[in-house]
Amino acid sequence: MDKLKAQIAEVADLIRNSEKVLVFTGAGISTESGIPDFRGADGIWSKYDPEDFTIQKFMSDKRARKLHWDLLSDGDLSMFKADPNPAHHAITELKNTGKLYGVVTQNVDGLHQKAGLPDEMVLQLHGDLSHARCLDCGSRFPMQTVVEWIGADIDEPVCENCSGMLKPDAVLFGEQLPFEVLSEAEQRSRDCDLCIVLGSTLSVYPASLIPRYASEGGAKLVIINLGPTELDSWADIRIEGKAGEIMPEIVAGVGK
Repeated sequence: MDKLKAQIAEVADLIRNSEKVLVFTGAGISTESGIPDFRGADGIWSKYDPEDFTIQKFMSDKRARKLHWDLLSDGDLSMFKADPNPAHHAITELKNTGKLYGVVTQNVDGLHQKAGLPDEMVLQLHGDLSHARCLDCGSRFPMQTVVEWIGADIDEPVCENCSGMLKPDAVLFGEQLPFEVLSEAEQRSRDCDLCIVLGSTLSVYPASLIPRYASEGGAKLVIINLGPTELDSWADIRIEGKAGEIMPEIVAGVGK
């Protein structure tokens, strides 16, 4: 048995012997669905000025809001068009084994839910670009619906319930991470007995603290990523590879 097969079998065995498996996902799992990352050499911030993506600019500048809606409609941020990949589906299969304690994600694409996970199982630390939210009444709308409104020659989409301003339901620069989501993610990380990291360099704080908390709490830590991560030295098992190739094999091995 080669090293990779042995590692896959070892992780499957860890899952079988665990009761609460927490999965932490980063941009690497989304890029396998064709979604560009934000911070890579060819990422979104190499094409656009991050200053146009502050909450202050969004609230005060109609031009900045138009840029957001254009990118969400048919540009680099039109994530609602993407489909889940084998890694997302493997995580859903993991839920069906009864072992999944939750998914903590840095991603804003909603692909975990699209792959069949219920909202309460997914803790989106940076929000969700697959939906928009009204800043006045809090109503939430699928981004595809908002894009249809824009396609009907609406200059700027507004809430159909109260006519309030709509905002993409993701965390913009200058906004705090959602406190309740962050607190729940920390609590689950300290309670889990196995944490599996998929597609993250673990370099963005405070999100990257979640796997650290899990390890400090006594959980086994598995990292699957292309390239080094900030917590490689903490990992009980470190697999170099794509989440969409490795995770389905691991989950398939759980039932063997």
